[in-house]
Amino acid sequence: MSGLGAIPTAPGKLPLLGHVVPLLRRPLPFLASLPTYGDLVKVSLGPSRLVIICDPDLTHHLLQDDRTYDKGGPLYKWLREIMGNGLIPCQHDSHRRQRRLIQPAFRKACFPGYADAMAAEAYAATGSWRSGIAVDLIPEILAVTSKVFNAALFSSTLPGEVCTQLVEDNLTIVGGFARRMLMPPPLSRLPTRSNRSYEKALSRLRHNLSVIVAKRRAESADQGDLLSALLTACGTDSDTDGLADSELVDELVTFFLAGTETTTAALAWSLHLLSQHPDIEQRLYAEVDAVLGGTPATYADIPKLELTCRIITETLRLYPPAWFSTRTVTTNASLGGHTVPAGTSIAFSPFVIHHRSDLYDHPETFDPDRWSSSSSAATRKAHIPFGGGARKCIGDTFAMIESSLVLATIAARWRLEPVPGRRVRHHLGAVLRPRELVMRPVLRRMNPE
Repeated sequence: MSGLGAIPTAPGKLPLLGHVVPLLRRPLPFLASLPTYGDLVKVSLGPSRLVIICDPDLTHHLLQDDRTYDKGGPLYKWLREIMGNGLIPCQHDSHRRQRRLIQPAFRKACFPGYADAMAAEAYAATGSWRSGIAVDLIPEILAVTSKVFNAALFSSTLPGEVCTQLVEDNLTIVGGFARRMLMPPPLSRLPTRSNRSYEKALSRLRHNLSVIVAKRRAESADQGDLLSALLTACGTDSDTDGLADSELVDELVTFFLAGTETTTAALAWSLHLLSQHPDIEQRLYAEVDAVLGGTPATYADIPKLELTCRIITETLRLYPPAWFSTRTVTTNASLGGHTVPAGTSIAFSPFVIHHRSDLYDHPETFDPDRWSSSSSAATRKAHIPFGGGARKCIGDTFAMIESSLVLATIAARWRLEPVPGRRVRHHLGAVLRPRELVMRPVLRRMNPE
């Protein structure tokens, strides 16, 4: 059994900066190259060192043992700054309790109500698009997913200006997150314009959500939304059996930031990929026309939207929103034939696993049909856009329903044409999405009277 010293270091390391430059300039090609050097590869972020797992079985082992490989490392240091002790960044000792309390809000019986609110908001929001006018779809889709998520979370009860502010603060926080994570800590605390904007947005977001929670609890009315479901599990600050209001705010920040940004990324990449594959695009139009027949999508339509769901699944393989994650080793462990001491920062990347040619035939090809009923169990095991184990995303089904309904709603009414000469580039952030996606919506079907 060898130690960390025997683990190869990725090429391109610079004094002081480590591998920050290749991670900033070409993060995805850099990560995709790492399996060439071994199942475990060392990478440096300034003075910090990460051991990145490149092997699917070792990744599965890490995800199944969340006690030994607890949430930690550079990513979660900054996530806790945003989300407090919410379900995503919280550590093992509090995770089981929080998940138990939150789980009822994501039980199967809740989904029809959430889905119908999602579909109605998506239908209304996309109806305002103007045919033939090129737009950057990132803010357009974010506006749609924010309204959809607000409907499921808050029953569309928030004033318009509050929703707008939540979205703006969300963009500021997510946009500044990766830059702060990769910066040496002293630089992230300098009173620069971007740092001040980030801190102001975060403070305002948490304040606004605190006001929403206090008002809803005072009303004591079940609105049939996700927030009402969460409130039934919440107690007072002294009630150890329930979530306190302060904890609930942490969860709302977590859901709002993670829910809107990840779904926006999945939908943006789906629309981009469809525009590059007209044969699949035409099949999608045929499916939504046959299933929806010009009417708004509903929860009952989802089982019949088979290709739509496979398109989302394949998009999540090619461009997993949560493309990079870190853990901290809590006790001396054995990993891939190496002794890994407690305190070591470990990282894994769904992007790396999803692009391995030994796991997927033609991994760079957009092929939704690889997810047909005949796809192998091994292929599905290697598909980890929502993580795995006890820490698998609690909202995975919620996210798939939302993404599928919104994509079907868009495809039923609009064809999105790429604008010639506009290159789609990756945006390095907490979520993997296009930096911008300029396309031209062309009306396929008028709104029914």
